[in-house]
Amino acid sequence: MAKRRASSSRSVPQTSGNGNAGPPRTLSGPVFAQPEPTADPTIFKIKHPSDNAAYHAIDELNKLHKIQPLPFPKPRGNKAEPVLSLVDVFGGGDNAGKAIATIQGNKQIVFHSTGDCGSTRGPRTENEVTDKMIGDFNETEAKEVPQFALLLGDIVYSFGEAQYYYDQFYEPYRNYHAPVLAAAGNHDGMISPLAHARSLEAYLSNFCWDPAKGFTVTPEAGGLSRTAQIQPGVYFTLEAPFVRILVFYSNTLEDPGVIANDTIGHAQIDFLKAALQRLKQEDYKGALLFAHHHPPYAFGGQHSSSTEMRQQMDAVCEEVGLWPHAVLAGHAHSYQRFTRTRKDGTEIPYLICGNGGHNVQKLRPVDGNTIRVPQTLQARSRDEDQVVFERYDDTDYGYLRLIVTDDQLRIEYHPASDGVDAKTPDDSVTIDLAQRKRTTFKSSPLGITDAASAVRTQHSRQLRTRQQRQARAKATSKKKR
Repeated sequence: MAKRRASSSRSVPQTSGNGNAGPPRTLSGPVFAQPEPTADPTIFKIKHPSDNAAYHAIDELNKLHKIQPLPFPKPRGNKAEPVLSLVDVFGGGDNAGKAIATIQGNKQIVFHSTGDCGSTRGPRTENEVTDKMIGDFNETEAKEVPQFALLLGDIVYSFGEAQYYYDQFYEPYRNYHAPVLAAAGNHDGMISPLAHARSLEAYLSNFCWDPAKGFTVTPEAGGLSRTAQIQPGVYFTLEAPFVRILVFYSNTLEDPGVIANDTIGHAQIDFLKAALQRLKQEDYKGALLFAHHHPPYAFGGQHSSSTEMRQQMDAVCEEVGLWPHAVLAGHAHSYQRFTRTRKDGTEIPYLICGNGGHNVQKLRPVDGNTIRVPQTLQARSRDEDQVVFERYDDTDYGYLRLIVTDDQLRIEYHPASDGVDAKTPDDSVTIDLAQRKRTTFKSSPLGITDAASAVRTQHSRQLRTRQQRQARAKATSKKKR
């Protein structure tokens, strides 16, 4: 699919000192990137002050057990399963329909994912990641071009404040040629005890804009052109060719992630059940992914596994009889990959990609030694599946590149340190969608096989021609005798 750029005819107002450019601007359709690429900034427009005082207050509240998950608004339409189609994300109409038809004709879809993006220290680390992601748009084959990005939470630090959206989100993704969607992380919904704000306020304005109000550039985007995303709420199903992604909100605690309890209600459990039941009724054959901020499995870092959240989701999967092909999360500021082998032999990769720009964290060594993988995190038992810690990167910033076809899901990990032009992943896993097991990826041919076949065909033709000439010459010689 061709790159989708903002029309160069659109006017781009000057950005004020705080990154804002007045009231919202309504456009006729979605815009995903600047008309022309611009150089990476070296400093933030707004210097981010220290949040130490706020975190000290939070620590004191935690000691008193006064930090609890926060309620959140219901998605638009108030349906059990809010759905967002990639057609609508592309803007609807004939052009969006043609774009989807092109993806289907290419027989695969490619997209990006990363989490914990926003940096409070400056733009360098996040720009390293987004610059390499943007490099993935330079492809020989159109089918390899990414169609969207899904961020895995903690987009803006430290408390999702509107004034930092320009520096931490809009500016780093200004040259990204496709839609950017996002799960909300704990820092996107947290409220500083020293501020007067509503939980998720800026996130909802910039990622859950009501499309009935038109495609809109919010004040947080300043003079940039990207329109706000039109997600129906903090949880929803994204429908795209070959894949469905169930996006959840795991709330505001540092640990653990929470999708349902008596305080915030059980709407996301109802959503999960409704989504899985619909997939089962449709006999859906494509890839199914879960995506949320807090990881079901984590190891060796400052964040732990969200066990109860995973058990709640497992219970619904068991009840409906349908499980995801893979689970994506952030929160831990590193890359980690686990393989969960269920009792029926099927395998589910669980991946953390929380090194999208904000402060990579080293995994804690075991007995003073660097962690060697693979290691069994959870042994198989009558009550538990086997979970193996397969790979990790606690040094680089990076992102996931996902490729989905009609029968396979491939997830690649790319560190930014490899450079913009590098196309070799440092880690990957491929799942056979029907068998739900790891397999070898059916890669695109380089053309070498076809070239060799053409040479052999040409050689055979030349040989036949030579043999035919020799036969005719022999026949002619016989006649002359």
